[in-house]
Amino acid sequence: MQDDDTTHGPLAGFTVGVTAARRAEELATLLKRRGAAVQHAPALRIVPLADDSELLDATKELIDHAPDVVVATTAIGFRGWVEAADGWGIGDALLERLRGVELLARGPKVKGSVRAAGLTEAWSPGSESLAEVLDRLLAEGVAGRRIAVQLHGEPLPGFIESLQAAGAETVGVPVYRWMPPQDIAPLDRLLDATAARALDAVTFTSAPAAASFLGRAEERGLLPEVLGALRDEVLAACVGPVTALPLQARAIPTVQPERFRLGPLVQLVCAQLPTRARVLPIAGHRVEIRGHAVLVDDELRAVPPAGMALLRTLARRPGWVVARADLLRALPGSGTDEHAVETAMARLRSALGAPKLIQTVVKRGYRLSLDPAGDTSGAL
Repeated sequence: MQDDDTTHGPLAGFTVGVTAARRAEELATLLKRRGAAVQHAPALRIVPLADDSELLDATKELIDHAPDVVVATTAIGFRGWVEAADGWGIGDALLERLRGVELLARGPKVKGSVRAAGLTEAWSPGSESLAEVLDRLLAEGVAGRRIAVQLHGEPLPGFIESLQAAGAETVGVPVYRWMPPQDIAPLDRLLDATAARALDAVTFTSAPAAASFLGRAEERGLLPEVLGALRDEVLAACVGPVTALPLQARAIPTVQPERFRLGPLVQLVCAQLPTRARVLPIAGHRVEIRGHAVLVDDELRAVPPAGMALLRTLARRPGWVVARADLLRALPGSGTDEHAVETAMARLRSALGAPKLIQTVVKRGYRLSLDPAGDTSGAL
């Protein structure tokens, strides 16, 4: 019998970390609707545009010294830039300046924001690809031209460097600036959970957030444990290939949806995590071991962390007896008293609601009551 994902959701029993600062609530809601437990910790904060003196200086400089080309890269960023300029009293001057330059919009959404500001783009690719924008500029010839690029918090690999190599003068317009979160405690808790493999996946929606996540782990001396978890048991799910770059640079395997949006990212997590669950036929039941819960036939059973640690240890050798001493070592914060195993085992059996799943072998330990010729395929 298969678990009923229409009742429980495909992510029921899994815990997913969210590192996003912007649209975090939307992402968390999408994950929760599909059954996930969500742990949110923004890895960064975005400096409000109205408070950003760096953006103000860049805007004044462009108004005073006209560029030949302006590249608008994100809809929200371009809109925010114009609104911030309005707030500083230089909005009309900025728009007048942009009317007199070659304005390139990266894709339909950016084109919409450009037109909403009363401007007309000179050209926009249909693919939202900066590579196409770069190809067009290089084909036109950029030597001696002054090109302003609206930055948006993501690295633009090779884009500015290629323009400079071809002889252009480039001006960065830092529409978003990223800073460490004001309250670092949630990020530290997320890193602790990652290192302890208490998460099943961590989602990343920007490259700066991914870099900040790893940077904070390094500051705390947790980087080896975090890298080990992300390379082994914890899925690193990125909204797109640019976001994945800081993780891949550390040899962390990543997954990305074909369409770089939150919805497809959640769909990808829904497809990936259930395939990582261990499925075993035990005592006449179908048992699926998920992150913090177990599906016994089609019933979702929440299991405390100590119980999950015992169950995972037993499932690594299904049908074989596992000694109490080995189970004790698997318990979180394990001491030396084997009675802790008995207590945790009693709670595990109660949580599973099917005591015969786990058999006590007198004076030796415990084992899963694996059905004859049981299929032990699956991952932990």
